[in-house]
Amino acid sequence: MSGLVLPPPENKQDVKYAPYKDETEMRDIMDVVQVDFSEPYNIYTYRYFIHNFRPQLCFLARDPHDNTVIGAIVCKLDRHKNIIRRGYIAMLAVDKRYRKRGIGKELVRRAIEAMDAEGCDEVVLETEITNLGAIRLYERLGFVRDERLFQYYLNGVDAFRLKLWLR
Repeated sequence: MSGLVLPPPENKQDVKYAPYKDETEMRDIMDVVQVDFSEPYNIYTYRYFIHNFRPQLCFLARDPHDNTVIGAIVCKLDRHKNIIRRGYIAMLAVDKRYRKRGIGKELVRRAIEAMDAEGCDEVVLETEITNLGAIRLYERLGFVRDERLFQYYLNGVDAFRLKLWLR
């Protein structure tokens, strides 16, 4: 373990968290992600992310009353420049009706913990520079703005690459 100190779990009784199980949860992930993402992903993109990434690094948040997916995080872990074990957060989404409850923070915390347990050296992601909520969330978890990527998204919006060093 890296010695990284993450905030404690939110410990809320109103959300159930679990790792991604199998293809039966793919539509649930798509439904929660597609609402807010500017990139138009299709089922094959999601399958690529999940199956070519690391399913054990992907987590879902569910409403305990009706078991609907209200949040999801999709990640991978691989070698960067054949030296660093780099984690990558490809997608994080929380249903608007459930925001401001710590669900996104808890999903990120669980993903980072899982990556750290597998020897991850750093975690990176990109987010639109206009997505101030996401930027605040990640910066509160220790991420820093590493690079600005001009016209990174199909909609022409720039992105920040955010980075968290674990080792």
